[in-house]
Amino acid sequence: MTDRPGPSSDDAGSGSRAFLAVLGGLVCQMGLGYNYVFGALAPGVLADLGWSKAEFAGARAPQLWIMALASPLVGFLVLRLGARAVLLSSTALLGGAFLLLGRMDAVWQLYAILSLQALSVTGLGDITVGQLVSRWFGRHRGLALGIVYTGSNLGGAILVRSADFASGPEGWRSVFEAMGAAAFGLMLPVAFFAVREPRTRADHGLPSEASSEGLELRDALRTRSFWILAFALFVFFFYFVAILDHLVLFLGEQGWTGADARAYLSNAILLGMVSKVGFGWIADRVAPATAARLDFGLLAASSLLLLLPPTTALVWAFVILFGFSTAARDVVYPVILSHCFGVRALAPIYGMLMLALPAGALGSWFAATMSDRLGGYEVAFLTFALGNLLSLGALAFVRNERRPGSSPTAGAMLDGRAPG
Repeated sequence: MTDRPGPSSDDAGSGSRAFLAVLGGLVCQMGLGYNYVFGALAPGVLADLGWSKAEFAGARAPQLWIMALASPLVGFLVLRLGARAVLLSSTALLGGAFLLLGRMDAVWQLYAILSLQALSVTGLGDITVGQLVSRWFGRHRGLALGIVYTGSNLGGAILVRSADFASGPEGWRSVFEAMGAAAFGLMLPVAFFAVREPRTRADHGLPSEASSEGLELRDALRTRSFWILAFALFVFFFYFVAILDHLVLFLGEQGWTGADARAYLSNAILLGMVSKVGFGWIADRVAPATAARLDFGLLAASSLLLLLPPTTALVWAFVILFGFSTAARDVVYPVILSHCFGVRALAPIYGMLMLALPAGALGSWFAATMSDRLGGYEVAFLTFALGNLLSLGALAFVRNERRPGSSPTAGAMLDGRAPG
């Protein structure tokens, strides 16, 4: 039996507005896809500016630390100012950052600009869009989240392939500048016209789900599920960001051409579109803990493939598993958060958990350092596999943490049992 929330604003005659909100959120999520392009452009940037892998990967540290520290603030601002205001300001900031990236010449400039870009993608990310969509949708929340989160994959797949057009020693500059222009010319107008906050359920004569259901942040911090999910998120970012930054470099060292290596990365990102919609559909029909374990099981399997000698067949298998599992995490995570803690303080709770994000910088730096010092990625890949297996095991202990009476079927549904 599945846990189906009660009627929400999507059940109250606001279908067209809900659709526009999803469309606006999807386009804004394309801004997260901008992060995928750094790994694809890395060979050109390193060759042109003479930086080492570790210097380039080190830029992830200030970027991800700022994203992590800004996440609780974004959660607060979403509740106070609304998702629309946060998305509009973040989109403008994203465009400015990428216009500046096209003009950088020194490592310190990369670090400074990515710090600015970090603020923008935090505002465009899962916290803001997840809160927006969760308020619009009740019964079909998982599917709606899956659809809106495909924006990052769509944007990432397109932008990774755009690196093929970065001809000449400084072609990467034109790619960055074009991305900045697209933020102002496409994303900003769509966000302005499409994104709207839903009316509360009380406006329709219904009980307000957002104001009555779930734990406050301070209560969530005292639960075991919060810390299990924090650990799982830490391990996820440690692995995920490292692969984004190093897959093209790794495959190039194994004999693949730059274009072929970028195509593999692009395909992994593109496959995430199918995964997000598919896992969104699954998340509406199975216990959230089951969906989470399935997703993190696929993630662990992808990391185990990296321990084998790469062949075309194995690389394709990795691309499929990595693309499906990493994208599905975007959907599964807010779904299981809403079931563990409710939707009342979803944005602040998610924001606090995003303090795990700097693990991505650590993972990318770790992979770069192992490659520079040992001449290969074997130690890094083994570490990733072990971490993912530990994370998968820890998820067996996640449970519903809401107070008795907040949802009549809450605890039973998360564990996959019928209430009674």
